[in-house]
Amino acid sequence: QVQLVESGGGLVQAGDSLRLSCAASGRAFRMYTMAWFRQTPGKEREFVAAISWSGGSTNYADSVKGRFTISRDNAKNTVYLQMDSLKPEDTAIYYCAAGTRGYRRVGVSEYDYWGQGTQVTVSS
Repeated sequence: QVQLVESGGGLVQAGDSLRLSCAASGRAFRMYTMAWFRQTPGKEREFVAAISWSGGSTNYADSVKGRFTISRDNAKNTVYLQMDSLKPEDTAIYYCAAGTRGYRRVGVSEYDYWGQGTQVTVSS
């Protein structure tokens, strides 16, 4: 069992940067692929980025490639999402997720554990 708690969301202006953190409980953190998803009202939750258990491989949605960077610190049981050059369309609730099916997985159903989410709002 893994419990995930996100933090770092907030209100920023277009072009600004923000770093999200996701702290995980449990000693098995390093066994999990970690990912970030986001959701806006009335829309399905969408994949943003994922990172392999070692941190050596990453996967990004086309919409964030080149602007967002996912990383992890297994010693701290924490995964991060560095978001640069933010746009108003990045406004969403961002969720951290953990799974065991690999970093190429982008479907909501392919991740087993979820955090409660953190709100990111980007004003124009």
